[in-house]
Amino acid sequence: MSECLLELKGIYKSFGGVKALQDIYLQVFAGEVLCLAGENGCGKSTLIKIISGFYRPDQGSIFLNGKEHAQMQLREAIREGIQIVYQDFSVFPNLTVYENIAVNTMVVNRRKIVRRKEMMTIAGQALEKLGADIPLHAIVEDLSVANKQLVAIARAILNNAKIIVFDEPTSALTGKEVKELFKVIRSLKEQGISILFVSHKLDEMFDICDRISILSNGKNVIDGPISDFDKKKLVYYMTGKEYQEKSLAGKVQSSSPLLEVENLGLEGYFKNISFQVYPGEVLGITGLLGSGRTELAKAIYGLLPADTGTIRIEGKEITVRSAAQGLANHISYVPEDRLTEALFMEQSITGNIVLQSIKKVSQNGMFQKPEAGKQAAHWVERLHIKTQEPENPVSTLSGGNQQKVVLARNLMSNPKLLILNCPTVGVDIGSKMEISLLIQQVAKEGMAVILISDDPDEILTNCRRFLMMKNGKIQQEYKSSDYTDSTLYAELIR
Repeated sequence: MSECLLELKGIYKSFGGVKALQDIYLQVFAGEVLCLAGENGCGKSTLIKIISGFYRPDQGSIFLNGKEHAQMQLREAIREGIQIVYQDFSVFPNLTVYENIAVNTMVVNRRKIVRRKEMMTIAGQALEKLGADIPLHAIVEDLSVANKQLVAIARAILNNAKIIVFDEPTSALTGKEVKELFKVIRSLKEQGISILFVSHKLDEMFDICDRISILSNGKNVIDGPISDFDKKKLVYYMTGKEYQEKSLAGKVQSSSPLLEVENLGLEGYFKNISFQVYPGEVLGITGLLGSGRTELAKAIYGLLPADTGTIRIEGKEITVRSAAQGLANHISYVPEDRLTEALFMEQSITGNIVLQSIKKVSQNGMFQKPEAGKQAAHWVERLHIKTQEPENPVSTLSGGNQQKVVLARNLMSNPKLLILNCPTVGVDIGSKMEISLLIQQVAKEGMAVILISDDPDEILTNCRRFLMMKNGKIQQEYKSSDYTDSTLYAELIR
């Protein structure tokens, strides 16, 4: 067995009497990819912050390179070779590539004088190690998501990085970009760098990880080689639930389409789009980022009005040139990015749920708080939103529960057509299963659903048929029964 670089023993951490971590034990060995898994709220983020020196444990010991640390300071953690690549990458968008990469080196070494030539040399060497060709003078906010991530990784490998923590690194990447990231991770592994890989995605765990450690409710559940597990076993240890291997998709309830899209086009995004969706159906639309899938969804809802073509609801041609017109025509849309496009983070859970249905909780034009609370409580219960108090800010919820709030808001408006744009991005496996069951439930009640996703498992689980978009066009219609996760993924990136 290789050298143990990091060992945590008996780690406890509480916040206001709530036990976030209890007697945690963890080992990270040289040159391995260890997956840290578990549902949202299980303690993963807290543990990462203890490893990075952001939090101090209430109890326990941290051993790094055989040396015991009662507490890890941020600067000390960096010096000892611990680096974190956060989900949002924590880059400085208005700075150049070389400034972003070299900044940690300047801080750690307490440099008072910044030498740009030296910074460029440092940054260039880091990018070369990754095999990344990114202009050093480029402004980071102008880069693709994948290149922003490479900048964050390049910054991480400086200062003699020994352990790099990747916090859900693939949540905003296309399939092709994930493959490139995994090449980088394997290269880092060959250099002896250890990877702590935090992810909810089962296929990724099996693809890139050597070993897995699962947490639940702040406690260790199981630890072992990834080869000792299959999907069914992983899901059970992570959620306590059985893994759903067969399709959940129900049957179409009518021969008359609820939605008809004919020759829809929007200059620069998509053209000649035609398809139908039926009551009780969950139609999948898949494609990589940039395929036109999101723009199509926004056009049907009215956020991004189409230039050409026709949209009909229940046989009647409609005009949708705004979100208000979309709602008026009984169309509801759940955006991909809940944090920036859907939620008001410091507003209450109740306020976020009733936002689209103010008339339902108003009388004579006056907002009725008791009625709003009653309606919100109904949806909190129906969608199993885990909260002690619906009047708490929505920011207090986990990612999965935040997404349920967005779904509750849209379902409360009682749509006939529900458009879901990547509804399980960034949520844990348990919440993903719950959202899939909810999708099938509302379809069974007669709603038509469009599910947009580049997750093969999500498409095949929820949809009997799906459309694939590439370069702003629908390639063709597919039957889910003809595909597996791997064959659909291969078709996506082909």
